[in-house]
Amino acid sequence: MSEDVSASATLEEALIKFGAPLPDEIRNQLQRYVDALWEINKSLNLTRHTDYDKFVSRDVIDSLALAGQLRPNEEILDMGSGGGVPGIVIAIIRPDVRVTLCDSVGKKAHAMQAMIEQLELEVPVYHNRAEEILEDLSFDAVVCRAVAPLKKLLAWLDGHWLSAGRLLTIKGGRWLEEVKEARHLGLTKGVEIRNAHEYETPGNDHPSVIVKVWPKGRKEP
Repeated sequence: MSEDVSASATLEEALIKFGAPLPDEIRNQLQRYVDALWEINKSLNLTRHTDYDKFVSRDVIDSLALAGQLRPNEEILDMGSGGGVPGIVIAIIRPDVRVTLCDSVGKKAHAMQAMIEQLELEVPVYHNRAEEILEDLSFDAVVCRAVAPLKKLLAWLDGHWLSAGRLLTIKGGRWLEEVKEARHLGLTKGVEIRNAHEYETPGNDHPSVIVKVWPKGRKEP
């Protein structure tokens, strides 16, 4: 992280500050997204990251880390998309990846639909729980951030691994404790769990971890 503690005045400045410079076309699309997000956020609480430094150091960095775990042309479901992180950001920085968004809260789903239309992205948005979508559609991976403890994620996906593929979820310093909690409840019997990627998040005293979960008996994706 840069020693410069002054607030970034532009998205480009923040991307450079946090070591994540992006091509002009992607940066311009991210600018359109963050403008739309912050405008909607005035009337609907979708994010607390309402300046460029927080948006980049939390939302963009996390989304880049998840995008790095995806193979070309994969199809993913963003579970509990909220304001569109990581799903919309991944759709912008990885246009080869086919992203589907879902949120069980109607207002959030409608807000995401409005942003998707504004950004002219081909990204479906569902006002449903992920488990309901997985009854009918199949994906290579389910991704999420700050949705629920691992025990809840595993309970929700139980019985849906054929259509979910694998789970990629961002966790913090307690991720091993979350695994233990899930194991204690018998929720880890049918799955493999590992730390797929670890990275520093500016302002946090512990690294962020992408936890990968997939069904036992299947080759690690």
